[in-house]
Order: sequence, then structure tokens, then C-alpha cells
Amino acid sequence: MNIHAIKAIYLFEMARTWRTLMQSIASPVLSTSLYFVVFGSAIGSRMAEIDGVSYGAFIVPGLIMLSILTESLSNASFGIYMPRFSGTIYEVLSAPISAGEIVLGYVGAAATKSVILGLIILVTARLFVPFGIAHPFWMLAFLLLTAVTFSLFGFIIGIWADSFEKLQIVPMMIITPLTFLGGSFYSIAMLPPFWQKVTLFNPVVYLVSGFRWSFYGVSDVGVGVSLAMTLAFMAVCLVVVWRVFATGYKLKT
Repeated sequence: MNIHAIKAIYLFEMARTWRTLMQSIASPVLSTSLYFVVFGSAIGSRMAEIDGVSYGAFIVPGLIMLSILTESLSNASFGIYMPRFSGTIYEVLSAPISAGEIVLGYVGAAATKSVILGLIILVTARLFVPFGIAHPFWMLAFLLLTAVTFSLFGFIIGIWADSFEKLQIVPMMIITPLTFLGGSFYSIAMLPPFWQKVTLFNPVVYLVSGFRWSFYGVSDVGVGVSLAMTLAFMAVCLVVVWRVFATGYKLKT
């Protein structure tokens, strides 16, 4: 394994984060803090508990997951799209580095940024609402798995997109609505029976549910199912990435 090549790509992508701290870190943290103020403090104080958890604390895992999903997609897709846009991707492809090492560099950096952001938001949330973490190990596991999985998904989007508009359309038109409809701000048990069944086709439900279980020990679906669905989505993304490099889809043409 070419560790030097992986390190070079990883450090290059991480350096871009430190140069754009306002956009990469400050802006998502500020936006999420506003959710805590509006939903957690203002609205949450007037709402009943959900599964024995105050509403302000209940939405903490959902808001962190919302940030992780969107930032993972954005960081990974932009990271691979820009080399394609500028033409420098051919230098990477012609270098003595394998496809797996390229993916490790780009996806590893995107996942690292998302995990850092998630932990910052977790600390920030304590300023607004009190909450505990029942299963810290599983909280970190779900955080890391989700960041890696959606960074892989973002990597695929970055290769598929041939314009900045396409780069933004999947996160804005698909992922964000699915996250809002995936139990981030409510328990799906509050929905009518028909819509509870429909919601189970939303993959984000399993991510949010498993992550919330790691905080409070309560979830809309079994934690084993949530973990299995996350791993299954990661496996699908890995297969797609492998096919992209095997066929050279939008990389060598």
C-alpha cells in the first residue's frame, strides 16, 4: 500500500478545510445551533416528552445526523469533482497509486471532516439542552460508519456530476428531504399506521434511529436492523466505486 500517496491526498483535502473554516465548520455549527434555539428551546419547552426524553434532547441525534449526511456528501463530492473539473485527476490516475488508495485518501478526508463537525455540534448542543449518552462506543461507531458511508456516496456523486448544479441537486433535492422525513424531529411512532410503513422505506430512518438509540436507548427500529442497513448501504457504495474504477466511468473519458 502506498501510504505516502494516501497521506498526500488526505492532507491536501484536509488543508482545504482549514483554509475555509467559516464555510466548512462555522457555518454548519451556526445553522445547527439555530435549530437548537428554535426547536429545542422555544418549541421544545412547550412539547411533551417523547419516549421519556425531552423534545430538546430528542432532536440532538437527528440534527447531528442531518449535518453528518449533508457535509459528508458535500465534502466528498466536491473533493473528487474539482480534480475532474480542472483536469488534475489525470495526474492522479497516472501516478503509481491504486484505485483503493485514491478512495482512501479522498473518502478518508471527507469522513474525518464530518466526524470533527459532528463532535463539535455534539459539544455545542450541551450549551442548549441537557442530554446523556447511554452507549458512547456505539455513538462513535454509528457516527463513523455514517460519515464513511455517505462520503463514499458523495464520492460517487462527484464522479457522476458534470456540472456544479448536478453536484448540489442530490443533497438538496433528495438527501435533505429524506433526513427531515426520517425521524430527525419526531418519532415515526407518532405517524398514522400507513405512513409508519411508508417511512420504513426511507433509509435515513435507520441511521437516525440507530444513532438515537446510542444516546437514549430508545429507537423506532431495532438497533441491529439499523446497523445492518448502514453496513448494507456502505457495501453497495463500495461496489459502485469499484465498478467506476473498473470501467473508468467519467474518469478516463
